[in-house]
Amino acid sequence: METRGCGVRHVCAVTVLLVSVCPPCTASWMWLGVTSAGVLEKLGCTDLPLSHRQQELCRRKSFLLPSIQDGARLAVAECQSQFRQERWNCSTREGPAVFGYESTSGEGTESSTVGQNGPEGTKETAFIYAVMAAGLVHAVTRSCSHGNMTECGCDARLQGGGSAAEGWHWGGCSDHVQYGTWFSRRFIDNGAKNVSATRGGYTLTSMNQHNSEVGRQAIHGTMSTDCRCHGISGSCAVKTCWKTMAAFERVGAYLKERYERSLQVSDRSRRKTRRKDQRRLPVDKQQLIFFNKSPNYCLEDRRRGIAGTRGRRCNRTSSGSDGCNLLCCGRGYNTHLVRHVQRCECKFVWCCYVRCRRCESMNDMHTCK
Repeated sequence: METRGCGVRHVCAVTVLLVSVCPPCTASWMWLGVTSAGVLEKLGCTDLPLSHRQQELCRRKSFLLPSIQDGARLAVAECQSQFRQERWNCSTREGPAVFGYESTSGEGTESSTVGQNGPEGTKETAFIYAVMAAGLVHAVTRSCSHGNMTECGCDARLQGGGSAAEGWHWGGCSDHVQYGTWFSRRFIDNGAKNVSATRGGYTLTSMNQHNSEVGRQAIHGTMSTDCRCHGISGSCAVKTCWKTMAAFERVGAYLKERYERSLQVSDRSRRKTRRKDQRRLPVDKQQLIFFNKSPNYCLEDRRRGIAGTRGRRCNRTSSGSDGCNLLCCGRGYNTHLVRHVQRCECKFVWCCYVRCRRCESMNDMHTCK
């Protein structure tokens, strides 16, 4: 069957896939982090897995669409890098529910839910929301600083300030994180102010919004001041300084620390199960929060989108999270002998090429049973 308006067959297939995989689910922009740029260009704002509000914002600011995808990709890659050695390794799958159990409808409505079958409001969900919001800020801000957009550029608010007595002044191109933060809030949180918890606890929406804001503030908190010297013979008589964002790897590490120290809060929709010690715990604005304890992620559960650890590579000598004992959940591991071939003993031969030997080595590789 041919679909009207689809000029490329594989683009139509992607559109059909998004509808068929999860018909009752609200779409998630996180899907943009695992799809190709070619599909993105051909689908356009209308056919992308976005909410109606996000589609409208996308149409009005279509020049930001590449940055939106860059931010999603940056966040997914960093999530997988930070958790690569743990039971939950931030694995992704096809379809709107990119992370399996993460929220596909918690972006702006009080009635949102986190996947119809999966756990909702876990520490992992908190990290996902934080890193995705941070990735969007980082990508949009970087695009502004590179001069790729006419709507924003460098942050000129600091220009001309500084300390003449200490021999430095603000200049250069400071990263315009205010614009990136504004757009991230508008795109993910509908531009509303951060929703604080009521006396009865958080809702799913207010919790997700809080965690997204933690991610945005991580960009601000990890910024640094860079300076360049000016003067005769490099005397550094005057310095020009500007604010710049940290590499996203540092932002990811910052959020991973927040993940490790995240706080469990009460869910307003489950008053009967709320514990007294969860009711009045103070929540810092830079603290990730969650509702429910995480599953152990040991066994595969396709219904909930949990990949399990079977077949994962582990370190037999490590006592950390990547060790075979912890990663394999006590099930044991298999040992494989793997041949590794690489170039070695390379020498430059005049003129003009490099001659190398082909070296082979046999190494043990361990995978979880």
